Parts: sequence; C-alpha cells; structure tokens
Amino acid sequence: MKTAKNRKKAGDIPLLVCVALMACFGCLMIYSASAYTAQVQYGDKFYFVKKQIVGLIAGGAAMAGMCFLPYKKLEKLKYPAVIISVILLALVFVPGIGVTNYGATRWIGFGAFTIQPSEIAKYAFVLFSAAYFSKNYEKVKTVGGILPVLVTGLVFCALIIAEPNMSITMCVGLLMLGIIFLSGTNLKTFALILIPFVFAVPLLIILEPYRLQRLSAFIDPWASPKEEGYQLIQSLYALGNGGMFGTGLFNSVQKYRFLPFAESDFILAIMGEELGFIGLLIFFAFCGFIIWRGIRIAAGCKDRFGFLLAAGITLVYGIQVAVNALVVSGAIPPTGLPLPLISSGNTSLIITMASMGVLYNVSRAD
Repeated sequence: MKTAKNRKKAGDIPLLVCVALMACFGCLMIYSASAYTAQVQYGDKFYFVKKQIVGLIAGGAAMAGMCFLPYKKLEKLKYPAVIISVILLALVFVPGIGVTNYGATRWIGFGAFTIQPSEIAKYAFVLFSAAYFSKNYEKVKTVGGILPVLVTGLVFCALIIAEPNMSITMCVGLLMLGIIFLSGTNLKTFALILIPFVFAVPLLIILEPYRLQRLSAFIDPWASPKEEGYQLIQSLYALGNGGMFGTGLFNSVQKYRFLPFAESDFILAIMGEELGFIGLLIFFAFCGFIIWRGIRIAAGCKDRFGFLLAAGITLVYGIQVAVNALVVSGAIPPTGLPLPLISSGNTSLIITMASMGVLYNVSRAD
C-alpha cells in the first residue's frame, strides 16, 4: 500500500516528459522554418529560435512551479484571474500599449516585451469556470445557474473578436461549450446555449468583409492565388511536397518566404513537408498522448474542481491542436492560431507549459 501511495504522489511524469520533448522539438522546427527569413529580415538566422528558447526556459520554470503549487489554492484566484484578463484584453486597445501587426491588435507591448492577453484569458476562463461549477454544481441544470460562466465567456469573446481574432474567439467559445457540458448540465439547457452559438458563427463572418474573403478563399483558393488564397495554396504545396516520408529535416522549400508565418501559425505545414505524412502521424500521436493523459487525470480526480480544471486545460490544448491542423490542411477556413508548444510565440509557450504543470499537480492529488 505504501508503494502504491508513493507512486500516486509522484504524479504523471510521462506527461511532463512528453510536454518537455514537444517544446524542445518546437524549437528545432522553428529554427528550420525561420532560419532563412530571420537571416533576411534581422541578419540573424537564430533570431526566432533564440526568442523561443527564452520562452522555453521561462515556460519550464513556470511548469516546475505549478507542479508543486497545490492546485486547490488556485480556486481562490478565480476572480483576480478574470479581472486581470479583462484588463489585459482592454489594454490591447490603448494607443501606445497595444501592438498592431498585419491589421490586428492582439498584443500589449512594454519596450521589447510583448504579451498576447488572449492566451492568458483562455486559462483564466478555465479556472473561473472550474471554481464556479465546483461550488454551484446544483445550479448547472438551468440557464440562470450557468449564467456567470456564460457572461464571463461572452465578455472574453467580445474583447477578443474586437482585436480582431476570430480563431481565439472560436476556441474560447468551444471551450465554454465543452466546460458547460462537462459541468453536468442537462441536454435541454445545453441546447439552449448551443443554438445561439451556431447562429453566431456565420453572423460574425458576415459582419467583417475580410472574413468573407477568407471563406471564399477556403472554398476556392485558386480563385485568388496571389491574394486571399495564397497562404492556403502554399500550405497545401508544402504538405504535398512532403509526401509520405518528407524531404528531410531542414530541406523545406516553402520556408524560403513562399509560405507566410511558416514559423508560427503554419509551422505544421513545414513539418509536413520535411517529415512527411509518417512524421505528422508520429507528431499527432504525441499530441494524442498529452490529451489522453489529461483525460485520464481528469477522470481520476476525486474533487469536482480538479476534474473541471484538468478537463478544461486538456480541452484548450486539444481544441487548438485540432483547429490548427484543420486550418493548415484546408479543412476549415484559414485563421491565425498557434500550434501549442510548437509555434513561435513566448506567451503561448509559457502559459501552455504552466498549464501542463497544473495538470501534473492535479495528477498528484490523493
């Protein structure tokens, strides 16, 4: 009995090992995808990967810290997490603080230091929802009972879509639906929430001309091969060029400034080109392993807060991996969304690794 108990307290070590390996692999792929562009733009082929390594170190420290911070203490931070997230999301629109790139203002900057608040908001929403439902589980059967979670999610979505950032908005929306479903609500209440959500998606697309253009490019990218359809076409070229076994590591053609955002949102296309279909299958097996461990941890947790917290973190990771893969392969309209632990971007890397530390901590619970 003593050995079994000690084994349980050790937590899910394979999860941490897999996360660390994925983050290191991400640095390797960022170097491969960005070396040429970094050399041309910044005179340093290691420009992007050096930034990612800084994020990897910070993320590793954050993950280690969260591994040993009892997750139940996080429950007290549900309101501060929401308030801080709303403030950060609002600061994006303050001149001189908000940072605009490619027509979207999604970051706040302090000198050379930038933060993407939407990455923080996703996990703040998970924390708030898990804490609320764990204390109010008897109210989840009615719309009124889940209203605080709905309002919080909609406020986050409204601020994020205003940046504009349709992809993260969709992720938060799907996350909200997932957590509400897992809270134990009945099908009638869930349907009352789901129906407006389904109608909201086409409405958001119609309201913005550029989204309609992206939808048109998704339907027929070759109708505008040098404009809206360009990125998807180049992504498909990369995947097609990779074939079954790939062109070999560092041998991508599309990374030579043919494919925009090769080191970030579309890094999966470069992976497909260099590692091939077999390489992508192995990569997704690792992604599936993380998701499986997350589901296993959530299912094994004895308290409601830990269950919803672990499930929410797993949902965030799973949703982003799925949406990114569908975008890169042309299965859904193109939208900017990082591939967790792999894409260039310190905020996403640090927050994701920290969340995996929380997930590990839940696995250590008695």
